[in-house]
Amino acid sequence: MAASPSRRVLGLQLADGIGRGNMWACLSMAFASTMIISFLPAAQPYILGGVLGVDSADQGKAVGLLGVAAEIAMIASLAWYGALADRHGRRPVVVAGFALCALGVALFPFAANTIVLVALRVIFALGVAALSAMLSTVAIDYVRDGFRGRSYGLIGLFSGLGAMLAVLGLVRLPKVFEDSGMAPVTAARVSFLIIAAAVLAVAALMWFTLSKAPVSGPPEGSTGRVPLPRLVREGVTLARDPGVALSYAAAFVARADLAVVVGFLSLWVVDHATSERGMSGAEALARAGAVVGVAQTVAVLAAPLFGWLGDRMRRQDVVILAQAVAALSYLSTLLVSDPLGSGMMLVAVFIGLGEIAGITTAGPLLAQQAPARFRGSAYGVQTLCGAVGILTVSALGGFLYDAWRPAAPFVVSGTLGLLVVAFGLVVRRRVTPLPESRENAGAPA
Repeated sequence: MAASPSRRVLGLQLADGIGRGNMWACLSMAFASTMIISFLPAAQPYILGGVLGVDSADQGKAVGLLGVAAEIAMIASLAWYGALADRHGRRPVVVAGFALCALGVALFPFAANTIVLVALRVIFALGVAALSAMLSTVAIDYVRDGFRGRSYGLIGLFSGLGAMLAVLGLVRLPKVFEDSGMAPVTAARVSFLIIAAAVLAVAALMWFTLSKAPVSGPPEGSTGRVPLPRLVREGVTLARDPGVALSYAAAFVARADLAVVVGFLSLWVVDHATSERGMSGAEALARAGAVVGVAQTVAVLAAPLFGWLGDRMRRQDVVILAQAVAALSYLSTLLVSDPLGSGMMLVAVFIGLGEIAGITTAGPLLAQQAPARFRGSAYGVQTLCGAVGILTVSALGGFLYDAWRPAAPFVVSGTLGLLVVAFGLVVRRRVTPLPESRENAGAPA
C-alpha cells in the first residue's frame, strides 16, 4: 500500500513511527557531522605549522600519529556505541558525539605541544566514533528497505555539502581573521571556538528533533535488556554472512578513503604551497580547501546516483562496482606532479567520485543482511572496520608520505580497494538477502 504524502521525505518512504521532522533531523545530522569530521583533519596542517611550528619535513609523520591515535580511540569505542544505541536509543549517542567533537575542536588550537594535540585528537575521535556509527544506523532505521539505497544517496549528498562547507568555508576562517589584523595563533583560536559553539548548538537541535526511542526492539525471546558484551559479540558474529563480511570489508576501505581525502590531500597541497611556492600557512590552507572542495563537489553530485543504483542493482554488485571506481580513482594520484596544477583538479574529480561511491554503497548492503534487532551493533562493528582501515592507512600512508611520495596514502587505499573487489567477486553469488528485508521492502516511488 502506498504511503501517504506525510510519510515521505524527498521521495523516501519513512519507517513506522518516524515523522518528517525526524528524517530532516537525520539529514541535518549528516550535514553537520561530516562538516565537523572533515574540518579538523583538513585544518591540522595549519595548526601543526602555524601554531606549533612543526617542521614541514615532519608533518606527514605528525598527521599519521594523530590519525593512529584517533583510530585507536575509535576502535576501542565503536562497537560499544552501537550496543549502547541498541539499548538506549540513537539520540543520546548522537548528542554525546557532537558534544565531544565540540570539546576537541574548542581546545585544539590551545595545545602547547604535539602530545596535548594527540590527547585532544582522541577526544575528538570519540565524538567522531559516535557520530559515524549513528549516522549509518539512523539512515537505515528511518526508511523502509526498498528506499535504503536512496536514503544513503541523500545522506551522501548532505554529507558532501557539509564537507564542502568545511573545506571551502570553515578552513578559511583563520585567514579571514588574519587579514583583519589578528595574529595567526589568535586567529586559529577564535575560529575554532566559533566552530565549536556552532557544533554545540547542533547537539541541542538533535536532542529535540531525532526520534526519542530505539527503532528496533530487543532480540526475539528476550524479556529484559541484553548485556552490552552480547550485543557487541552479535555484531562480530554476523560477519559469517558473506554479505555482511563484504560490507565490513568495503567499510574498511571506504572510511580510509574519506580520511585520506580530508587529511593527506590537504597536507599534500599545504606542504607543497608553503615549501615550494612560499605561501603563508593560511593562504596554503585556502588553496588546499579549493582542491578538496572540488572532490567534495563531485561527491555531492554523484551521491544520489550511487544511492539510486543501490536500489536498482543487487547490493553486493554495486558495492563491487563502487570499490573498483574508488580504487582506480585513488591510484590516479600517481600521475600528479604538481598538486597546485590543473592536473590535480582533474584527479580531485575522480577522487570525489571514488570517495562517495564507497561510502554510499556498503551501508545498504549491511542493512539488507543484518537482523533489525542487532542493527546498531552491526553498524558499530562496520564503523569499527572503517576505523581499523583508517588506522592502517594513517600509519602506513603517513610513513610512506615522508619516505616515498605524497601520493602514497592514496596508493595504499587504492590497492586495498582492489583487494575488496577481488573478495566481492568471490562471494557475490553467495549473498542472500534476509527474509525480513524482502518482506519490508517498499515499492519504489
